[in-house]
Amino acid sequence: MITTDFASGSPCWLDLGVPDVPAAAAFYRAVLSWEYEPMAGEEGPEGGMFRKDGKIVAGLGQLTEEGARPAWMIYHSVADADATTQAVQRAGGTVRVAPMALDDWGRMAQYSDPLGGQFAVWQPGTTKGVELVDQPGSLCWTELYTSDAAAAKEFYGGVFGWQFGDMEMPGGGGTYTLITPAGLPEDRMHGGLMQLREQDLALAGGRPYWHPVFAVTDCDAAVAAVTGNGGSVQMGPEDAEGVGRLAVCLDPAGADFVVLQPSEG
Repeated sequence: MITTDFASGSPCWLDLGVPDVPAAAAFYRAVLSWEYEPMAGEEGPEGGMFRKDGKIVAGLGQLTEEGARPAWMIYHSVADADATTQAVQRAGGTVRVAPMALDDWGRMAQYSDPLGGQFAVWQPGTTKGVELVDQPGSLCWTELYTSDAAAAKEFYGGVFGWQFGDMEMPGGGGTYTLITPAGLPEDRMHGGLMQLREQDLALAGGRPYWHPVFAVTDCDAAVAAVTGNGGSVQMGPEDAEGVGRLAVCLDPAGADFVVLQPSEG
């Protein structure tokens, strides 16, 4: 489970980059009951915060990087963004955005893993991360689709110290790797990774990619809201034993995410 104590290496923030901010705000309001709060008085690209029940659940901004696809970016909490940057480089990753301060809120940096999967880190200042997780309408899991699971485990294990546990998926669906922050018990698992063929990673041009999983109270209703508001469904809804009912979705701009109705008990 994801919690808001944000242990080192655990997901603590996420934001969405899209070409049309108002359209994205309307879509996620319909699907996840999020309210959009624009950043007041800011110059530059349009952006702001998503809130659920008054609590910040994600950020939203206008996509400015040339050639970048609309996508969610997942940030992991670290004590020292500069040290993490050095670890990324030693492990063969690429620095996309060097560590930079965002007022007194904290410091951020963005990277690509050796196969091209993009991710980010957050060194907290006054802002630790999002304010609501593991509840309906908020982040409850993160997931990496990669063409080389062994290489991903070596890289992210070296950078974050993550612990990994493999499990076989039902029906011969392959191996799924569960991710737990360094030194924490299995009940603090925060994500997973799965190996796919490069042709199955077409959404990112054959490169690996991370996406968020959002908890919902009714997966089928969430999917109906996705398709009814200009989004689409890549997979599901389907039941995953011991996990819940889920669907892999795309918003109208093409950013991918998963909606999950967790199993009871």
